[in-house]
Amino acid sequence: MDVMKRAPMGWNSWDCYGAAVDEETVRRNAEFMAKHLKEYGWEYVTVDIQWSAPDAKNHEYQPFTELCMDEYSRLVPSEKRFPSAADGKGFAPLAEYVHSLGLKFGIHIMRGIPRQAVHRNTKIKGSDRTAREIVKTASICHWNTDMYGVDTEKEGAKEYYDSLFELYASWGVDFIKCDDIARELPHEESELIMLSDALKNCGRDMVLSLSPGPALLEKAELYKQTANMWRITDDFWDKWELLYDMFFRAEKWCTHTGAGGWPDADMLPIGGILQDYDKANRTKFTKPEQYTMMTLWSIFRSPLIIGGDLTTFDDFTMSLVTNKDILDMHLNARHSHQVWRREIKGTEHILWTAVNAEGGMYAAVFNTGDKDSSIEIPLADMEIYKPALLKELWTVKTEANCSSIKTEIESHGARAYLIKTE
Repeated sequence: MDVMKRAPMGWNSWDCYGAAVDEETVRRNAEFMAKHLKEYGWEYVTVDIQWSAPDAKNHEYQPFTELCMDEYSRLVPSEKRFPSAADGKGFAPLAEYVHSLGLKFGIHIMRGIPRQAVHRNTKIKGSDRTAREIVKTASICHWNTDMYGVDTEKEGAKEYYDSLFELYASWGVDFIKCDDIARELPHEESELIMLSDALKNCGRDMVLSLSPGPALLEKAELYKQTANMWRITDDFWDKWELLYDMFFRAEKWCTHTGAGGWPDADMLPIGGILQDYDKANRTKFTKPEQYTMMTLWSIFRSPLIIGGDLTTFDDFTMSLVTNKDILDMHLNARHSHQVWRREIKGTEHILWTAVNAEGGMYAAVFNTGDKDSSIEIPLADMEIYKPALLKELWTVKTEANCSSIKTEIESHGARAYLIKTE
């Protein structure tokens, strides 16, 4: 598998449709991405949790519900919600359609084996063992009742995970979001390794994303060896306190970003979200807060996974996700880190910098205080001692022969710069 040169960019159905997403919705969002966003690097279309539940209606999980499953203990998509899955085709037809648009297809899975497979003692493909013989019943998810853990010491456990990824490869899956695993370490470390090995040996390249967070910093090297991205936070929603907290998380994880491994600040809750509750619902982030989120995610090089329904995007939201300069920073930033965090004129400001792989340096300035600010930052703070050309990436304004960054920033807002010495 080639090293991924940039963190994944795409769309996930969770923020806007929860467990109740259906095939028509996925196709509609994929079509929008292909038409309006693909040229900017957005490519993954991912179906989130409980796609095997026939009667899911919103973000609430249905405890101990009947799931669609094949004879080998493997969950399959509900034909009621995904009609093209009929006749044992699974997600193959939907994946084929997404691929026909020039995009990539992803699915959410839960760690482990379905509880109903254990209760029915169903078969394991490639083994004479059964679901009940490989289960680890003490290993459960505390927020979802669908699965038990797998005991990796038992015969048949490897064959189970191998058969899962054989199935996903046959469907044409490009992206796996595996849940109930990132923060369960070290207790379920062997299961993560077995799952990762099954993916790597299935004959098809797939991105492996681990959830939920917060991931464990002391396990950073294990995440890098087993996965492509791992959540550094629990579910991220459109609340300022969660966005503010992300600065602390990004500062801790920034040294572990790159070369195919990406600490994941979670989805971007922008545009229309929580559609199952209110079709008119929009993100609660202010415009300055949305600039801050996109700027931090991009200089930190978090995966960029849109959570809102793409078809509801207005002009402002489109401007956030099609800003070529910001997305170039997401691609080309190297050695990103926080330089300082200080109070200036009674308002907290944060400065991040990164090397631009194509020449020059990036700088991002954040006003995390509750009032608008005017600030001047000497370029010497970034160890730049020559006059420089500054390009602000959101406004696309340039200024030559600069020895400092002088700007005004709204409360909870951000500025991003490309700096090149003259």
